[in-house]
Amino acid sequence: MIVDQRKFRDISGSFATGVTVVTTKNEKGHPVGMTANSFTSLSLDPPLVIINVDKKSSLYTEFLNAESFAVNILSSEQEDISRRFSTKNIDRFEGISYEEDVTGSPILKDVIGYFDCDIVKHYDGGDHTILIGETKGGNIGSGEPLIFYRGKYQHVNNPVVK
Repeated sequence: MIVDQRKFRDISGSFATGVTVVTTKNEKGHPVGMTANSFTSLSLDPPLVIINVDKKSSLYTEFLNAESFAVNILSSEQEDISRRFSTKNIDRFEGISYEEDVTGSPILKDVIGYFDCDIVKHYDGGDHTILIGETKGGNIGSGEPLIFYRGKYQHVNNPVVK
């Protein structure tokens, strides 16, 4: 028996994830980005990460043609940024401060961490394309993570011991 899409999504939502905004620049050099929780580290040597881009995404072509991307790990204080970068038909970077690191991909202010990556491989993944990025830069910020669980944003109830 094949699990239907709704049930598959519900089961997947039972796995709590952090929330990221994945960014790059389009062919005109304009910053673009999208909210994503389909991110994972892949390898320590070399340092690789994976993002998955929906083939129906309005930014699919931009990410497929990009040479690099950044994974911005959002803090619990950045739920509004997550919502903004999942909104359609707007300039998601309007009024958003960012910097650039090694690859030139946008690094959002006040994130709790980021990976700055060169794209090294693309793979077909059903209705998504899997992008593998080799980490060229990155940093750790401060704060608690924004969590997504069962279709809702969540916050860590117990502060991280430092």
